[in-house]
Amino acid sequence: MYAFIEGSIDSLNPASAVINCKGVGYNIAISLNTYSLIKEKTECRLLTHLVVREDAQMLFGFANEDERMLFRHLISVSGVGANTARLILSSLTPSDVSEAIINAKVGTLQRVKGIGGKTAQRIIIDLKDKLVKDVGIKEILGTTHNTNKEEALSALTLLGFNRNLAEKTVDKIIQDEGSSITVEQLIKSALKIM
Repeated sequence: MYAFIEGSIDSLNPASAVINCKGVGYNIAISLNTYSLIKEKTECRLLTHLVVREDAQMLFGFANEDERMLFRHLISVSGVGANTARLILSSLTPSDVSEAIINAKVGTLQRVKGIGGKTAQRIIIDLKDKLVKDVGIKEILGTTHNTNKEEALSALTLLGFNRNLAEKTVDKIIQDEGSSITVEQLIKSALKIM
């Protein structure tokens, strides 16, 4: 129903934000991740998801599309409600959640309060294929940030290397060589190391 809400931040705390949009204040539930991205701003644009329950209508807000997509995937899992999904996204970064699901790291998900072994396994079973597909589509279409690092990671992943290993390798190369390194140099250096 609401794609996004844009306006000035009237009040903000780690769990919610009130966005004044042309005289109407929208109370939006947010994750700690979104809070950290907007806490220094006076105006913002939050992507939203409306949850309608018998007893309430709740608007959830996200600083970026990756977090909103992950939230929507999480609430599609049986036994994971909107507040639990927000808690997961507050306890772990969206990239950590995706990595835990894709690599079947049950322990990482269990670190979140209220997530037991069975729920963590259900999340992994239900979402692993969806997230792998989403990451693959992003890399093929190039919708991730168009930086040398992302292009190199995309190429290495398409060559069959584990994304986490590739990311650590590329980060180390950038740290050693500097951020002015070209995509080709990044890929060649990474292939020598991996």
